[in-house]
Amino acid sequence: MNMIKESDFRKEIKANPGKAYLFFGEEDYMKVVDVKTAIEAISPDPSLSFFNEIRLDSFTYSPDALLDALMPLPMMADRKIIVLSWLDLGAMKSAEIDSLCAVLAQLDEYDYNTVILTVASDRLDPGRSPKQPSALLKKLGEHLTLVNFEKNTPSRLAAWIGKHFSHNGVSASPSVCAYVIERCGRDMFTLASETDKLAHYVLSLDRTEVLKSDVDIVAVPTIEYDTYAFANAIGAGRREEALNILSDFKLRRIDPIIIMSEISKTACEMLSVSSLRAEGLTSGEISAALRMHEYKVSLMLRSCPSVEECKNMVRRCRNADLELKGFSDGYAVLEKLVCVI
Repeated sequence: MNMIKESDFRKEIKANPGKAYLFFGEEDYMKVVDVKTAIEAISPDPSLSFFNEIRLDSFTYSPDALLDALMPLPMMADRKIIVLSWLDLGAMKSAEIDSLCAVLAQLDEYDYNTVILTVASDRLDPGRSPKQPSALLKKLGEHLTLVNFEKNTPSRLAAWIGKHFSHNGVSASPSVCAYVIERCGRDMFTLASETDKLAHYVLSLDRTEVLKSDVDIVAVPTIEYDTYAFANAIGAGRREEALNILSDFKLRRIDPIIIMSEISKTACEMLSVSSLRAEGLTSGEISAALRMHEYKVSLMLRSCPSVEECKNMVRRCRNADLELKGFSDGYAVLEKLVCVI
């Protein structure tokens, strides 16, 4: 099984395209971008796209349709590309996965193809890849190079927004780019739309720099929650806020076990910070003692509950974690955790 990062794929597809790739992971927007990059690298001539760029999706795919797409030779080119978009691999039966793999196993016979299979972020259980991939990911990895599209960090997103603005003929300071994320969230489809809208707005005013005030006027705010906000709401006893955040997690189909592990980690960190604060240590001293970034420490110090409240939260997390591992409805366990605070 070969698993690579998205950045490695971009280099490989331009220099030496492989025979087949599976795009999985959280960042669906970049999957769309990289499919376009692959098409430009392998089938750059639009007049030949009918022959050298074959597209299938969940409606048109079948094992026979894929095999039929593999067979023809490329037209006036070394390779052709086949894009199989947004298959719901997680919902496919074992026999259907076997049929897909049986076709992929024949790729060596048709080595003039590059196949890209994309799957949406919530349509494949990756396991704890790359160290502990799911059984399905392992099976697919026997025939496909696995390309993991990890969620971009805020700093990488801010840099990307700056480049997106530049592409549209405007500029923005790093702080304004960061503010766009703060206001609009981290979904890249949304960010692309909002940055385009901001650029057109600024240019319509005969300006070339996006200001924070422009973002406030034009960009649509989006509420996004994270596990720190959830753990902090639990620790501070803000039950309604915690339930709202949990509802957001449920809507986004975030694995309850992942939520629980992050909450437990955050609860333990908050207990450590709160304990050292009670001993009289400064933010810098706490940062050094815990080997935690000082900015993160400062955020925790602003809202961290008392030592006793943190201890209670850790106990509740431990009990909920034990219950979660033996309970089919993980969200019910998390809701119970919230309701007993």
